Amino acid sequence: MRTSAIGCGRARRAVMIVFMGLFETKPKLVTVLGRAFGCLVCGHAWFWSREVKLNSTGAEFFGLAWANESAMGLICDKCGYVHEFAGGNRPQLWTKKQGYPDGAE
Repeated sequence: MRTSAIGCGRARRAVMIVFMGLFETKPKLVTVLGRAFGCLVCGHAWFWSREVKLNSTGAEFFGLAWANESAMGLICDKCGYVHEFAGGNRPQLWTKKQGYPDGAE
């Protein structure tokens, strides 16, 4: 019974994600610095991506949250854990059709 509940939850989350218009329509494979990336919690390889704000107390206090830096958020398609990547070396996303690039470990 638990397996069907997990599958149902995943389907519901996917529908909600697409409905909200916050993410792409399909999860993607990810490489970080040329290496295949998997979820740090469950090891799953498929992720949804979106921009996330890195809020600071000062900016929030003065109503300037919009000025905070952004990071790339990768949300695991299986468990929902959010991985955040800031800085210049952002992860690269790959479709199922593309697969991982040559040389990705």
